[in-house]
Amino acid sequence: MNKLTSKIVKATAGVALMLAVVACNKTETKTADTTTSKTDKADLSGAVVFVNSDSLLTNCEYYKELKSNMEKKSSKAEADLKDKQTAFQREVADYQKNANGMSLSERQATEQRLGRKQQELQVYQQNAGTALQNEEATEQEKLYDKVTAYLKKHAQEKGYKMVLTYSKGNPSVLFADASLDISKEVIDGLNKAYQDEKK
Repeated sequence: MNKLTSKIVKATAGVALMLAVVACNKTETKTADTTTSKTDKADLSGAVVFVNSDSLLTNCEYYKELKSNMEKKSSKAEADLKDKQTAFQREVADYQKNANGMSLSERQATEQRLGRKQQELQVYQQNAGTALQNEEATEQEKLYDKVTAYLKKHAQEKGYKMVLTYSKGNPSVLFADASLDISKEVIDGLNKAYQDEKK
């Protein structure tokens, strides 16, 4: 799931870039009150704000459910593969144990059958991995679309000129006043939208 996390961080950065382009096309300018505290937010319309993507990923219900579902599917695929590998190893061990009592043609036929099974097992492993990656990519795209759509609407409603992203592992924002952190309102909004969608 590290790939998913890094792609979400990149997606959030992409959203910030998109909002920056949208903001550059608007001519209206307003000044932000930078003396406000995190608990007493002033009107930030026209401000450049940021979202902590670490908080977003930790607290967004949709992402948590997505991550949990992908981990379950990955665990199931690993368990299925392990079962198939164990069964194959048992067949190989049985063959090795009984090979001396077999005729040459029986050994050749068994070795060919085991060779085909080994190839089938490798193909199964590759297909299972590809299917999981494709599903993860599809889910990431859905998540990206949800976050993008929500942030665009939220920024327009609040009058934000730009939404940046911050992540401890990839800090593109080195410092920002805490009053510009809109992570909680974005997380609350995304979670509410997700709960409404589930009803």
